[in-house]
Amino acid sequence: MKQLTIISGKGGTGKTTITAAFASLAKNAVLADCDVDAPDLHLILNPDIKETVEFSGLKIATIDKEKCTDCGKCTDYCRFDAVDEDFNIVKERCEGCGVCEYVCPVEAIHLVDRKSGFAYISETRFGPMSHAVLNTAEEASGKLITLVRNNARVLANKFNTDLIIIDGPPGIGCPVISAVSGVNLVLIVTEPTLSGIHDMERILSVASHFSVPAVVCINKFDINPGNTQLIETYCTEKGIDVVGRIPYDETATMAMIQEMTVVEYSNNEFSDNVKKIWEKIWRKLK
Repeated sequence: MKQLTIISGKGGTGKTTITAAFASLAKNAVLADCDVDAPDLHLILNPDIKETVEFSGLKIATIDKEKCTDCGKCTDYCRFDAVDEDFNIVKERCEGCGVCEYVCPVEAIHLVDRKSGFAYISETRFGPMSHAVLNTAEEASGKLITLVRNNARVLANKFNTDLIIIDGPPGIGCPVISAVSGVNLVLIVTEPTLSGIHDMERILSVASHFSVPAVVCINKFDINPGNTQLIETYCTEKGIDVVGRIPYDETATMAMIQEMTVVEYSNNEFSDNVKKIWEKIWRKLK
């Protein structure tokens, strides 16, 4: 079983469009949307949810009012002002640090699991899919991504699939590390803008740090040929393979409106470039 993660270092570069297209081109794959803070692969694949599991990330304090003596020690020691004047826990402020539980003289405070989001097992027209969503303002996205990937591996073993295609989160932080660690190949989708180049360099550093092989494709390469050349020169100097260039085109937007991948929607230069990139990626994974 091989694992491929598509990442970008920033949002809006087209990684989900490419992930969905790869899903339609792969013959035997499990899909995993690891952008749990803002998942959108489901907008194209329209999955049929088969199983839902509640996810608990951090802990949250709870106060037993029958035991509480209103001594005020919890408010004195809480650095986040998470206990109000009536000795109720303010959920939005509680960090689950446990200091209130530690200082409570009557053991009226305990930490309990915090409902942080949901993980899903679904079926799509291209095969099984593992995905999730983190509730607004919740943390522990890295843990939820780990759950998504574990579920994807279970599905891959169950259906005897050859590949797991992972739609990764943006950035270079903990969620990205959870999405790229241990995979066989990372595809970095960049664009010829100053921010795109900067973020590509950062995410390449992350992949290198974790010894994960990486390749690059340039989306909207024709909007700035000079910056496209800078990207290709940088990759050449670093020994990074540029597996393709995709032109600026409204195909991606029109396909998404129709809940279709670009490969399903059209057979033009845009989709042809995506197909060629997939062929190169698949050869590298074999």
